[in-house]
Amino acid sequence: MDEPADGVPIDEATRAALVERVNRQSATVGAKTPATITINGTEIDLHDFLIETRNLPEIPPGTKELVSTAKRTLKTERTERVDRLKTDESLTEAAAENLFEEIIGLDRARNALDGVYRPDYGEEAHNMTIDDYKRWLGFVESIQ
Repeated sequence: MDEPADGVPIDEATRAALVERVNRQSATVGAKTPATITINGTEIDLHDFLIETRNLPEIPPGTKELVSTAKRTLKTERTERVDRLKTDESLTEAAAENLFEEIIGLDRARNALDGVYRPDYGEEAHNMTIDDYKRWLGFVESIQ
């Protein structure tokens, strides 16, 4: 009698492949972010939080701290799940796949939060070019 597919223990090759996939840069493409995240004992709707912070022209100080805390929480949750994926001998193939999906969802949410602080890339590149010219002019003036 065969075991159901979701009860099949994970073999080491499958485990290694999932660990490798979770560390790929492209792993988060198409991944779904977790619906909620618990920060300091309070459950926050992560999807709404990401939309709200993305739409703000400037992040208020209180929200900056919340974003930082959310990023740390997501990183901790990711680390715990990756460790479990690497070491939990009781994982089944189905549970390992679910764990993989959770990890890349956490990564996607973290990537979205990383983008909250960054200005428009075009504006950032323009400002960097101006700063480079100012440094160059300062150097030229110092040797004259």
